[in-house]
Amino acid sequence: MKRILCLVLLLFTFLSFAQTKVLSWNIENFGKSKSDIHLEYIAKTISTYDIIAIQEVVAGNGGAQTVAKLATILNQKGSKWDYKISDPTSSSSYKTERYAFIWKTHKAKLKNKPWLEKKFSVEIDREPYFATFEINKKTITLVNFHAITKNKQPETEIKYFKFLPNEYPDLNLVFLGDFNCPEKHSVFNPLKKMGYDSVLKNQKTTLKHKCKNNICLASEFDNIFYKTLNLKVNNSGIIKFYEDFDSLQSAKKISDHIPIWVEFSLN
Repeated sequence: MKRILCLVLLLFTFLSFAQTKVLSWNIENFGKSKSDIHLEYIAKTISTYDIIAIQEVVAGNGGAQTVAKLATILNQKGSKWDYKISDPTSSSSYKTERYAFIWKTHKAKLKNKPWLEKKFSVEIDREPYFATFEINKKTITLVNFHAITKNKQPETEIKYFKFLPNEYPDLNLVFLGDFNCPEKHSVFNPLKKMGYDSVLKNQKTTLKHKCKNNICLASEFDNIFYKTLNLKVNNSGIIKFYEDFDSLQSAKKISDHIPIWVEFSLN
């Protein structure tokens, strides 16, 4: 009986290690506006995940330093974390920002240097930030992205994503972030025809101004798109962090978006 129990525990440990949990979060105005209490809360929220993709790191006003501070807090919680921050995006017509990746070093290894994609930097205001990670001797390239706002028609820049798989045929691309656009929009059809699917369906991810009849979410903006041949998705979801706060106004001091996540293994 003990032997069977040991084998079950060993199998469970192996399966747990084989799974990778990626979280994506547009943390509004991520910089000096976040207090130590905010950062402690954010760290607690994301600490059970393996790779974190953050959008809306402010280009100035302490954005990079705040990411470093968050990584320091995470490192005090038992696992070793590392991080990379992008240069400011090259946009001059809209709001320049940075992106960040933070990851557990025992779960993922960064391969090569992450980069801001320059091929469509004229067509895409905040060009996406690519980082390739090795996980269990296989690789995945996360494409971190924050689109222009809905009233500026984000589909006019998302349409260029269909060219990226052919630009990088040797990379296993996963697009994630805030698209300011629902996954059912026709702009994603070319990716879907290439074998991509979205982790979330009909899932709102932004906070309303006020909850009405216990409905607090407004728009389907954040998502993760992956190639079904390359990834086996085991679980996915959202974190309703605003439920930890007395009001939406208090929650919005953290962000006006909720975190989204996916648990997967690489085929």
